[in-house]
Parts: sequence; C-alpha cells; structure tokens
Amino acid sequence: MKSPYARNIRRSSGELDPYSAAHIYYGQDGLARRPKIRAYSSIYEPAGARNALADETRPPTRRASLDHAGQEPKKFLVPVDATLKELLRREDTDGNMQITIEDEGPKVLRLGTLASGGFNQFDIRGTYMLSNLLQELTIAQGFGRKQIVLDESRLNENPVSRLARLIKTYFWDNLTRRIDGSVIEKVGLDPKDWTADPRPRIYVPHGAPEQYEYYTRLAKQRPEIRLDVQWLPSEEITGEFVRDLNDKPGLLAVAMEEYTDPKTGERDLRGLPFVVPGGRFNEFYGWDSYMESIGLLINDRVDLAKSMVLNFCFCIQHYGKIFNANRSYYLGRSQPPFLTDMALRVYERIKTEPGALDFLKMAIRAAIKEYHGIWMAEPRLDPVTGLSRYRPVGVGVPPETESSHFTHILKPYAEKHGMSNEEFVLAYNSCSIKEPELDEYFLHDRAVRESGHDTSYRLEKVAANLATIDLNSLLYKYEVDIARTIHVFFGDKLYMPPQFCAPGKTPEQFETSAVWDRRSKKRRAAMDKYLWNEKKGMYFDYDTVKQERTQYESATTFWAMWSGAATPRQAASMVIQALPRFEVFGGLVSGTEESRGVTGLSRPNRQWDYPYGWAPQQILAWTGLLRYGYTEEAERLAYKWLYMVTKAFFDFNGVVVEKYDVTRPIDPHKVDAEYGNQGSDFKGVAREGFGWVNASYVYGLTIVNVHMKRALGALTPWETFNRMTEQAGVVDH
Repeated sequence: MKSPYARNIRRSSGELDPYSAAHIYYGQDGLARRPKIRAYSSIYEPAGARNALADETRPPTRRASLDHAGQEPKKFLVPVDATLKELLRREDTDGNMQITIEDEGPKVLRLGTLASGGFNQFDIRGTYMLSNLLQELTIAQGFGRKQIVLDESRLNENPVSRLARLIKTYFWDNLTRRIDGSVIEKVGLDPKDWTADPRPRIYVPHGAPEQYEYYTRLAKQRPEIRLDVQWLPSEEITGEFVRDLNDKPGLLAVAMEEYTDPKTGERDLRGLPFVVPGGRFNEFYGWDSYMESIGLLINDRVDLAKSMVLNFCFCIQHYGKIFNANRSYYLGRSQPPFLTDMALRVYERIKTEPGALDFLKMAIRAAIKEYHGIWMAEPRLDPVTGLSRYRPVGVGVPPETESSHFTHILKPYAEKHGMSNEEFVLAYNSCSIKEPELDEYFLHDRAVRESGHDTSYRLEKVAANLATIDLNSLLYKYEVDIARTIHVFFGDKLYMPPQFCAPGKTPEQFETSAVWDRRSKKRRAAMDKYLWNEKKGMYFDYDTVKQERTQYESATTFWAMWSGAATPRQAASMVIQALPRFEVFGGLVSGTEESRGVTGLSRPNRQWDYPYGWAPQQILAWTGLLRYGYTEEAERLAYKWLYMVTKAFFDFNGVVVEKYDVTRPIDPHKVDAEYGNQGSDFKGVAREGFGWVNASYVYGLTIVNVHMKRALGALTPWETFNRMTEQAGVVDH
C-alpha cells in the first residue's frame, strides 16, 4: 500500500533515501551509500600565494561555500556524542531526556553542513526539530555511530508522515517478540514473580510433546539459565489448579514452527512471532493483538498478522481459549473475542497463496471451539437471557497485581481475623478461611480484567453479572462470520476434528451455515430485548442477577454497529442521540461524565471512564459508522483522534501512549489514573509507541480525506479545519 505521504524527491539511484528506516539509514548499508566525508576548506587564493608567507594584514580570503543554494534540504555533518551532550545541556531543562514544549531552553542549535565539511552552520530551531534531532542522535548512538550525515528532511519532516513512517519501519519491529530458546531466559522470567526464587519457567500443554522435548533439551544444554519445564494436565483446568501454580508462575507455551538452523543445517523449532502491546511486555496478549493486526495489514506486515492468528489457534486448540496473556495466572481468563474478523482480514491478503484456505479453515474451527467451550458454556453463559458474560474462573487473590493493590480491600478482613495481610492472604487462598463477600469481589475483579476494560466504574463490583453490549456484539459477529464463511468457502459443510471440538460436543461432526444464522438472529433478538434502550437511542449492559438494564453510558454501544448487530434505524438513533454524548475534543470518550459520577480522593479516576479515550473504541466506532454509511461522522472522529495524537507527538518528543485524556487539548498523554500511562517514560526517543494506538493511527489515515491529511500535517484543529472548509465550500470524500 503506497503511503499517502510518499515524497516526490528526485535523487540519484545510489543516493540514500532521507526517509529510510533507521536500520538502513544508520546501519552498514546506509553508511556504504553515503558520500565520503572530507572535512577541509577550499580557499580561493591568487596564483603563487599557496607558497607565500602569510600576510597577517591581508583580509582573509573568502571561503568557498560548497552548500547548495536555494531551498533544497541540507545535509548536516554531526558528531553524535558531542552534539547529543550539548543538545541536552541546552534544551532539556527539566532533565527528563526529552525535549518538549515544557522545556525552557533557547530552542535553537547550530549544525554544520556536510558540503562545507562542517564549517558552514545553520540553525535548527523550535521544539519539534530539536526533539527530532534528539531522537535521531539517540537512534544513531544505538547503532554505534560516532559521526553521521543527517538530512534536514529528517528533522523538519511533516509530523503525520514522520509518525506514520516510524510506526511502519520502527515501532512494529521493536514490539515484535517470539518465545523460544533464543530469548527464553529473558521472557520466561516474569517481572511480576513474587516468589523467593524467581526463574524462567514454561508450561507446555499435553498436546504439544514436540515443544516439551524442545524445552527440556534446551534446559539440559543450558543449565545456567535454570529453565523449569512443566507439563500441564490434560484434564480441565480449575480455579484451584491455577491458584496452586501461584508458587511457580511461568509462561504458557504458544505456537512454534519447524525451520532449518542456518548454523547447523539441522531441523529445529522456533517461536512464531507476535506483537506485544508496549515495550515492557513479552507476553502474547488477547484483544490487543486484533487491534494491532489492523495496522499491521495496512503496513503490509501480513506475516505478523497471520502469525498472531496461528498463535490464537494454537491457544484454543490446546488450552481452549485465547488468553488475557500467556502467563500461568491467566489460565482461567480470556479476553474479548475477535478471531473471526482477524482471520478473514488476513485471509483476504493471502487468498492467492498456497494453503490460504487451510489457514482460514483452522481459524474458523478454532473460533467455533472457543465459542462453544468458553462463551456459550457455564459460567459465562446466562441461561435465562441466552446472552454471555465475562465470568472467568479463579480462587483467592489474583496474584499478578502489585503487592499493595488490594491492601485496602483485604485490611478489614485481616483485622477481623487478627492476622497480618500476608497471613490472611495465605489462609484465604487456601480456603481455610471463608469470606463469601470477598469471593464475590474477586469474581468481579477477574471479570473486569477479562473484559479488557480494567478498570471502570461501569464494571466495578458487578462485571461478572453483566451481559455486556461489547461481548455480545463480538459473539454476534462470530456467528455471522462463521455462517458466511461456511457457506461461501466450505460448501456449507465444515468438518470438525477432535482437536477443535469443545467439551461436551461430539467430535467429527459437521457445521452448517443455517445453524449459525439462527444463532445470530437469536442473539440479535436478545440484544434488542435486554440491551437496547429505545428512548436513549443506545445499548446498555444487562445485569443478569438483578434482571435489569444498567444506566452506565459507554462507548461500547458503538460495537453493535461494528458487528452489524444494530438495525439501520438503531444505528441512526445512535448517531443522532448517543454520538453527541461521547464526542469530545480528541474523538470518543470511553463513557460519559454523568455516568462516571463525581471523583475525588475516596473515589479516584478509573482509566476506562471519562475523560479517557482508547484506540479500540475509536477503531471500532469508525468501522461501524462506515459500515452504515456515516462517512462524514467517521472522518470527523478520526480527524479529531489523529490530530490529538499528532499534536502530542509534535510537542512532546515523539510520544505515543496507551491512552489519552481526550478532553485535554495541550497534553492529552498526561493521564491521572491508577495505572499511569504506558509509553511516556522513555529516554531520548520513543522506540515502540503503543500497539493499538499505532494501529489506530495508520488506520485513521485511511479514513480521512486528502484535505484532512494536509490539514493534520499543518496541525490544524478540527474546529479551524471545519470552519475553513465550510467557508471554501470544499467537499472531498
């Protein structure tokens, strides 16, 4: 896919593209294609003067400028370490290794040009160019470069172009992981390991003996890494079993492939790659992966998107579910299901390749197993409404949180039993002390985390009882996708082998589209009955215990448009009535301020509530609006989100973060919520962005029109752009 910001720059065939990826620009290939650097001056002198004695009274001769005249971008000759040190000394006045609009330096630094051997100097001015200089020098230093030739084009690059380029050529690679012997000593060691003897550990499902053999062989060959390899039982995983693994936390094995080792020429295994949410993660996450795949496909990283689908299929085949993440303490917990849409998007890109139909068949079989075994089975299925809930199994205190996370909850119970917090947790987890109210609290806490919306007052202390609009929209999409795929691609008859047969289902049967069509119609009717509020023109969650609809207004209402579950009339109602309640400066806010309620010291902000906005909510709403023909609304919302992300990127040293305060025009990346903000704490350069924000950015650029892209590059706020285009009568879709 050609970038909308492709540069029409005339350059010789051997000249290095100034917008090359960092590994090319600063790597050995780029170094070989650079002109030789000669630091000397060419002086015009009269004949014979070269050997004459210097005449100190003679005015200095003019130094011949070797710089190109006109507006052509310059090339600078830059000593990396010295320039980096001076740049930070002058400009990083708050000492955080970033140059932002909050720094109070002179906002100017002089660089010498390549053509003059560094003699002629030009000003690099303003926060954006100086922060880009800091980023480029930091990257160059990482490649071991002591001196570089730096194109001016790389410093004053259109910010939209720069961020889109970094996502495609830099961020995705830095977020890519695999799990195998090359990295197991690092990724297998859990940073949350609370035990007395932390060590890398991996759990292998019984259906993957080749992986058990691989990791046990590795443990013997490399005893120094202390790798602990464990089998998982073949029988059903219970909450008690997961609790008993708390003393031995470890990774859950994911998909591997055979390959030929180039060093030995022997066949071996290696992990299939996947993209993680942010730089500090090493685990394979659930719904983050779907969102990331949208951006990966736009950026032609089909290989990674396909690989993540295969990892999902492995997880469902061997564990029965897609995990929150592949750590042992997540064995009982899933996340929002997006597999069918993800697989179909990948298939569309690989359909002409050998094995493409087999890939799609495996993914649909996996989705069917997940559907029956997780979402349409106890305890997640509500038998009264026929709708599904986030309701994972678990016993005791979730161990993966910070040690102090539940202190305020546990303290009254510990005092009641005359114990310290640590003593009470041990007794409670072992079930020697029974506290039903605490059981209920942790049931809902786990459900909040399974929903992916951790945390929110929408879900707090009630999550496991809710048939949510988001989950049931996703399952409706599963039903529709499976029906269509069986009909269109598999002759209306899909054989189900034993490995993709959910518990309680008869293996070696056939699935047909008619059954799945009926399921989707049944779910849509239940959603209309229990979740749709005609008066307010939006969907709400349904409390299956209280048997009443909740009143929390959530942006997840638009998921029904993404999935196609809403009728055209319902979609129109949401656009007219609901959309104005969620649309703010930076796009869609997660929930309304009214629904969140008053916050303060005793009731702090929750990160999935007002005033925060998240990339998944934007992506799904844009797609839903486009699906029903609301192009202008989709473009407007995408513009607002892209502007906010771009402006923060421009003003704050290239920052791209997990979530944003979408009501905050100046510094939306500064978030006052319980988990802070991932992606903002970096030194010199942001190396990864954040997975689903990266995806939302490149996806959003495919939605906005040409005029909008130009205005975004000029950092034009939506209100200004809209006013100017209305005055000019510009219409471009």
